[in-house]
Amino acid sequence: MIQKKAFFTLLLLLGVWTAFVGAKPKHPLLPASKKEVADQLHKANAYWQSTNPTPGWAFWDVAAYHTGNMEAYKITKNEAYRQYSEAWAEQNQWMGAKSTSKADWKYSYGEKDDYVLFGDWQICFQTYIDLYCLDGAKDDRKIARAREVMEYQMGTPKNDYWWWADGLYMVMPVMTKLYRVTGNKQYLEKLHEYLSYANSIMYDADEKLYYRDAKYVYPKHKSAHGQKDFWARGDGWVFAGFAKVLQDLPKKDPYRKEYEQRFKDMASAIARSQRPEGYWTRSILDPAHAPGPETSGTAFFTYGFLWGINNGLLDKKEYLPVAAKGYQYLTNTALQPNGKLGYVQPIGERAIPGQVVDVNSTTGFGVGAFLLAASEMYRLLD
Repeated sequence: MIQKKAFFTLLLLLGVWTAFVGAKPKHPLLPASKKEVADQLHKANAYWQSTNPTPGWAFWDVAAYHTGNMEAYKITKNEAYRQYSEAWAEQNQWMGAKSTSKADWKYSYGEKDDYVLFGDWQICFQTYIDLYCLDGAKDDRKIARAREVMEYQMGTPKNDYWWWADGLYMVMPVMTKLYRVTGNKQYLEKLHEYLSYANSIMYDADEKLYYRDAKYVYPKHKSAHGQKDFWARGDGWVFAGFAKVLQDLPKKDPYRKEYEQRFKDMASAIARSQRPEGYWTRSILDPAHAPGPETSGTAFFTYGFLWGINNGLLDKKEYLPVAAKGYQYLTNTALQPNGKLGYVQPIGERAIPGQVVDVNSTTGFGVGAFLLAASEMYRLLD
């Protein structure tokens, strides 16, 4: 009897040991718990909403914040978050640029109401669609303008709507979200058509990264030290945009493998340029061009890595250390005790030598990117 007990005890110990050695070790830089992540997310979001109580316009700089706020709502179910975006959408009449004269609609850069086809006025549709999907009554008013604009655009013979890297984040997810609510496959076909044009003018097949736009293609443009100049936030927009597209894209979409490969190639290229402190400098391949931490690009990259790990597209062993270091920078350096998110490069389109980006530099789109990253970190710890 004693021998039998000893035998089973040994088996139990062996089982515990096997489970222990077989378990994947937790990365030491990861947050200790989901609660810790939720607290970090809420600290940043509560600070932003309390210091920006009045809804802003529907242009990209404000609208990009709301894409992160909606993701934060999805994991927290904090009604204050949803209500903040709903009030913003209502104030903007569920529209982007508000011109009703289609003959006047433009898509070069413009901040006035006739630039309806400019992607910086279309990113707001992402949040409107998310709010529509949360609405049990499915109020079609919430997506009517999004459908009107995008269906008009798809009816034109032009394909050069996405001529700058930021536009891929602004509008690619609009196409997949509208496909999901309408079932209209033209959204997916036009997404590929417009993206193919963007690739032809901005994508560097050797580096697997995107220039901000055609003005910055090497060797026409070079960094301060003669290198290719890839802007961190620009590539952050693209990397995050692919994650959001793949989230909604049908598994059997004919272009899915192409997008997955592009996402993986970008992940490999981005990971190689991470600084030891966890952040990415504004000029990805030339750290001395504009040295020091920058939060918006780092947050978008961190979001993309975490999303890729969570959804089985990126190898956890290879990329978890990258994501963990990025998230540690975001929460230990960028996020201040009062909730302010610092080191966000101001509105611009390139890495600018000598530009001051410090603890007091903050923006809504930077907070939105942080909320995306924190939301994926929360899911990782499930």
